[in-house]
Amino acid sequence: MRAVRRTADYKGHRRVTEGTGGGGNPGASGAAGAGGASRGLAATALLTGAFVWGVIWYPYRALRDAGIDGISSTTLTYAVALALALLVWRPRPTRPAHPWLLLGLAFAAGGCNLGYVMATLDGEVVRVLLLFYLAPLWTVLLAWVLLGERLNRFGAFVVLLSLAGAATMLWRPEAGLPLPRDLADWSGLGAGFCFALFNVLSRRARNLPASQRILVSFLGVVALGALLGGVDLPAAAAAPPQALFLLLLVGGLLLAINLVVQFGLVHTPANQAIVIMLSEVGFAAVSSWLLAGEAIGPREWIGGAMIIAASLFSTRMGR
Repeated sequence: MRAVRRTADYKGHRRVTEGTGGGGNPGASGAAGAGGASRGLAATALLTGAFVWGVIWYPYRALRDAGIDGISSTTLTYAVALALALLVWRPRPTRPAHPWLLLGLAFAAGGCNLGYVMATLDGEVVRVLLLFYLAPLWTVLLAWVLLGERLNRFGAFVVLLSLAGAATMLWRPEAGLPLPRDLADWSGLGAGFCFALFNVLSRRARNLPASQRILVSFLGVVALGALLGGVDLPAAAAAPPQALFLLLLVGGLLLAINLVVQFGLVHTPANQAIVIMLSEVGFAAVSSWLLAGEAIGPREWIGGAMIIAASLFSTRMGR
């Protein structure tokens, strides 16, 4: 789900359509209006992406309840998305210029998406999502280790704020150290780490077209899912027809929403894009309350607010 849903780092995108102004150009006002419409459409695209990613946990739980386990449902839906993407783009088979980099991207995408789905199947959706949003912490550290980017004072502040938020969420007096309490917490953290790794590796692979990164992401999820146990074909075959239809529907949605979000990211300034995408937390909170009766306590909200603030501040580190 995840690296695919965010196939590029927000900080790496710049707005490519600017509204034109000035009095000498007779088409200036029309161009500005078109630019404004494009930016409005881009914001709508990002908001749509945030909504989909905020509620996509629900169909995976429905598939689990229909007898298709998390690894199988994730692998199958991304296999559908991969097949559709190959039909849409019909890429020519060529020898990759950077095979190890593509392998790293595929592994990171697989870990991110499988980890997130498994976490939301067994854990509280909003709690998992907030732990996932520790990704800026991992991004800062991985960029320092893998790309040699210096950790300035603003980056250090993002790290400390993220850690403080995580400690606030995870700390339990009876347990001592603020560590994840169960496998769902660990999976959410791991998914966020893999997402950060994908973003950092994407900076090295910035010359790759978005379509190729999406294909690599989908392939990584399918391959890692196969390695972790593959698809329980008898269980999938025994599932009711509605579940099989849902598998196809989610697979198509994964491809469509990636294209929609890519459009939004390209046409929206990075600092605005991340603010819009963070609305995913709100969509997840409302949907998990309405559909699953989940609610989180004040400690999670306080820690989550600190983590979200760190995500917002991370867009200013490169300035």
